[in-house]
Amino acid sequence: MLSVFRDNRLNLLVVAAPACWLLAALAPGSPSIFLTAAISLVPLAGVIGLATEQLARRSGPVLGGLLNATFGNAAELIIAVIALHQGHVALVQASITGSIVGNLLLVLGLSCFAGGLGHRSQKFDRTAATNMAVLLFLAVVALVMPAVFDLALFGSLAARPAAIDRLSVFSALVLIVAYGGSLIYAFTARRDLFRPAQQGDRDRHRLTTGAALGLLAAGTVLTAVQAEVLVGSLEPAITQFGLSELFVGVVVIAIVGNAAEHYSAVTAARRDEMTLAIEIAVGSSAQIALLVAPAIVLYSYALGQPMSLLFNPFEIVAIALSVLATMIVVVDGESNWVEGLQLMAVYLILAVAFYLVP
Repeated sequence: MLSVFRDNRLNLLVVAAPACWLLAALAPGSPSIFLTAAISLVPLAGVIGLATEQLARRSGPVLGGLLNATFGNAAELIIAVIALHQGHVALVQASITGSIVGNLLLVLGLSCFAGGLGHRSQKFDRTAATNMAVLLFLAVVALVMPAVFDLALFGSLAARPAAIDRLSVFSALVLIVAYGGSLIYAFTARRDLFRPAQQGDRDRHRLTTGAALGLLAAGTVLTAVQAEVLVGSLEPAITQFGLSELFVGVVVIAIVGNAAEHYSAVTAARRDEMTLAIEIAVGSSAQIALLVAPAIVLYSYALGQPMSLLFNPFEIVAIALSVLATMIVVVDGESNWVEGLQLMAVYLILAVAFYLVP
């Protein structure tokens, strides 16, 4: 099992976890607690992903797909649940937005750029990428309609009628059904549409079922602990660094929760496995939009901390533009470093806009 930590340099960041606990004991209220907790979540997300992949590979396409659907974005889900319990609804919405936008623009863009530096152009499976982009368009519809409903009937996004809650719950159920249909298609096609196997990891890691289960349990528990610390230290960090909760959710937490996938996608692109890189980036966004976000919406109402699908206008526009940009890139089944640079440029513009939002 030690090879799991040796083969990925990001796992060295796990030392930030004990550093975070030490700071919490010696300097409570320090913004450094937030920073170290955020850094420690990077390797933990990767460990959960690796353990899930190992179990999925041993379980066959059907059970493996269900495992990936359950734990594929466990770090983001855990952070969101803990933030909901502490009443940070806006932060949860922002982290969902950031995960979708970050994967589609930053991860995909960096993958195209890094892979394209060594190749004139890179080809990939256009059908798989387009299918996932269409699923993301469905998510855009689900996010836009509550805003259109509010504007058309009340003339403002500040209104919170009961109908918005009913629309959000219904839309969440529809998205989960659509995701379930995609899983059924993946099962019949004998491939995981959202979490493809990574050939390099298959060759390096051969964990037993017991070791993979232990790794998954340990990673999940530690992620929950660190997420609790992260959310609890949010206010001092926001005050110290002058950041808004919106920016922290869209940029900081989203990057932290997806860093392991970022690394995997870029590594795959450098190996000229562009289909794999795109499936990791776009597939993760689709899973966030069609499963994680709807599940959080339903859970929030059961918890008594309602979170509707009525997002901030900046968030809606950012997701829509990200999906549009991704469709433009994947439609021809070919990528190059210039397209990657352009996707990253769009991400930077959006990130600056979120930073400047008061």
